[in-house]
Amino acid sequence: MRSDAKASGRGTIDAVNTGTSHSDGQAARKATHAPARRVRGLARWLPVLDWAPRYDRPAFGADLLASLIVTLMLIPQSLAYAQLAGLPPHIGLYASIAPLFAYALFGSSHALSVGPVAVVSLMTAAAVGGLGIADEAARLQAALTLAALSGALLVVMGVLRLGFLASFLSHPVVSGFLTASSLLITLSQLKHLLGIRADGDTLPELLPTLLAGLPATHLPTAALGGAVLAFLYWTRTRLKPLLVRLGAGARTADTCAKAGPVLAVLGSTLLMWALQLDEAGVRKVGDIPAGLPPLTMPSLDPALLSQLALPALLISIIGFVESVSVAQTFAAKRRLRIEPDQELIGLGAANLAAAATGGYPVTGGLSRSVVNFDAGAATPAAGAFTAVGIALASLTLTPALHYLPQATLAATIVVAILTLVDTDTLRRTWRSSPPDFLAAATTLVVTLLFGVEAGVSAGVVLTLLNHLWHASRPHMAVVGRVPGTEHYRNVERHAVDTDPSLIGLRVDEGLNFMNARQVEDRILALVAAQPSVRNVVLMCSAVNDIDASALEMLESVVHRLKDMGVLLHLSEVKGPVMDKLERTDLLPHLGGRVFLSHHAAVTALTAGACPPRS
Repeated sequence: MRSDAKASGRGTIDAVNTGTSHSDGQAARKATHAPARRVRGLARWLPVLDWAPRYDRPAFGADLLASLIVTLMLIPQSLAYAQLAGLPPHIGLYASIAPLFAYALFGSSHALSVGPVAVVSLMTAAAVGGLGIADEAARLQAALTLAALSGALLVVMGVLRLGFLASFLSHPVVSGFLTASSLLITLSQLKHLLGIRADGDTLPELLPTLLAGLPATHLPTAALGGAVLAFLYWTRTRLKPLLVRLGAGARTADTCAKAGPVLAVLGSTLLMWALQLDEAGVRKVGDIPAGLPPLTMPSLDPALLSQLALPALLISIIGFVESVSVAQTFAAKRRLRIEPDQELIGLGAANLAAAATGGYPVTGGLSRSVVNFDAGAATPAAGAFTAVGIALASLTLTPALHYLPQATLAATIVVAILTLVDTDTLRRTWRSSPPDFLAAATTLVVTLLFGVEAGVSAGVVLTLLNHLWHASRPHMAVVGRVPGTEHYRNVERHAVDTDPSLIGLRVDEGLNFMNARQVEDRILALVAAQPSVRNVVLMCSAVNDIDASALEMLESVVHRLKDMGVLLHLSEVKGPVMDKLERTDLLPHLGGRVFLSHHAAVTALTAGACPPRS
């Protein structure tokens, strides 16, 4: 009380000395805090407002170093992925500038690096190629329109907090899709590695054309492509251990290994120029326009938008799943957290930026994000610095890439994409969960045979059907008391005590229209098989929800059991389920009781006697 009085006194004195009243002081404090509250509110949509005020010199140094390393890696990767998407190589550079700035403003991950990735590039190639457009300018317009659609969908999903929709893509389905996509991407790049002609987006389309073209393999191209492929594989798997054995630090060795694609680009370009291999028939990238990305507008043609709508949706969801899984991994390592719904907005903004600057769909990439994280990126500003680096490269370095062999870009794609082949998931699910294995295998096979859209759709449908099957066939167990305890377990798995006058049935699923009939049939079958039963206790510890169909089922069971001289009781009913029960006529007509615990039910209904099961 005294301390309160003193505090009150100080408040009064301060008010007098400053010439203001207490209410005026409160108003002043509210006015002072209002801007801070507004900033926090805006930071919900613009995470840059959260980390930018705390940005300091050490963070700047870390971000700048990380951006230099990622820029060196991203230049050849962007060129290669644009080629994979069926677009001119410089479009990959365009798609790596504005999207990085946009994600730095709206993204919540400090390590995620956004740009062209292999799987999304393959999906772009399938979507744009499926339009049958021969004109290059029209294909570019379709690609940036696809990015705009994807960006708009992602932003809308983020604003509506629909990040949970990504859970419809289970890990086995994603694994099967990525494995199939990796194989398709590898096959699609063989034409560049061998210098032959081949077309198609699926296995039945690619294989015949590749086999038909093998006799026409261009030996100089194959030799160059094979050499670059071997070099990239060696730098990825052998260079780091070698440098560590020679005394280099682990971080330095890792950086040198990650620089393999840059060395491959420089070396093969110099070789192409020095030996004039283009005159021998080795295909080169050719002229790459120098300059910054142009400002572009997506097409508003309703026919084109309707054709690209489904591919845009699939690209959005798959890109988000890949991106958010990478972002969450790195956030956990630094004990940070990301907001999945904000990631939707960040990725959506990145795709809209790509559409406005002549790019194509982008998402967070695993390999470049690993490099970004390992290089010490402290904030999303590292991505903005990377964008500056790529913009400078677009202005100054593109003439030097005139002699860059297409086989080098193909080798870069193949070595990067094969890391996504995931046979471990197939092997694990085969042993642990046959339905998940079926979903993964089906996704893989359908993607190979019919394309990415059909594969993902088949995987999602199978996953949902599997979920519905399990929901309609709930696990139910007759339970008995573990001797000497108050715990109740399945009579088929444990040595437990039961009473012939009572049946305890545990349902391990929410009660709904899909399984109501199965629960009713099981209760009545148990009672019919045990004439001495006088009480049935439905143990609801695993029942999280109940719908109208299940409530009607319980009412039916109550009446039918009463006709048989048996009472139905409930135990361990959760609060939300009880709330629904109390809003119906079930409880007044139940006849039995609702017990807080199953042990209390057994004790009350058997007068404490629970003889051993015979």
